[in-house]
Amino acid sequence: MELEIDEALVIIIQEATQKALNQLFQAHNEKFYYCSLITTGEGLCPIISAWSEEALERVANEADNVEEAKYYLKWSYDESPYFAYGEEYFQGVNKVFLERMNKLKTDKEKDREIRLRINSMERVMHNLDMDGMFGRGDKRLGIVINAEFMPPDFTNTERALRLNPKEALNQWLEEIAEEL
Repeated sequence: MELEIDEALVIIIQEATQKALNQLFQAHNEKFYYCSLITTGEGLCPIISAWSEEALERVANEADNVEEAKYYLKWSYDESPYFAYGEEYFQGVNKVFLERMNKLKTDKEKDREIRLRINSMERVMHNLDMDGMFGRGDKRLGIVINAEFMPPDFTNTERALRLNPKEALNQWLEEIAEEL
């Protein structure tokens, strides 16, 4: 089944995401293993969250129990030092999101808009992946990408399965994925 997307949303979200991720990857020459566009169930403007092995080490080493901290921090979108990275690039996206939401009258219209947003976010991550943003070959197998709702629900797992090679997802599926 083809996901319903909004091409105008894809364009503006992709432009912002690409700028933010280019800045992140250039400023931090690290081994990233997680990168996601995050929104809420209300469909607020997306933000980036990412983790690298080096960032996990730095943050976990500040805890009393380093190994326990690594376990709990590894996939935590909001405890990453790269949470909301490059959010300045998303100001235009936020403006469009607010304008679109203000035009909606019914719950059915709002639900459809939220689906369009998350589907468009997924398409952005797919497009950037196809352009090599997250690496190719073995490098690509080392990172999980996604477009996610927070708090998480089972649709995050569905999107992760569509966006990633199975080999890239083994740990994520085992450690954090929501049940389908």
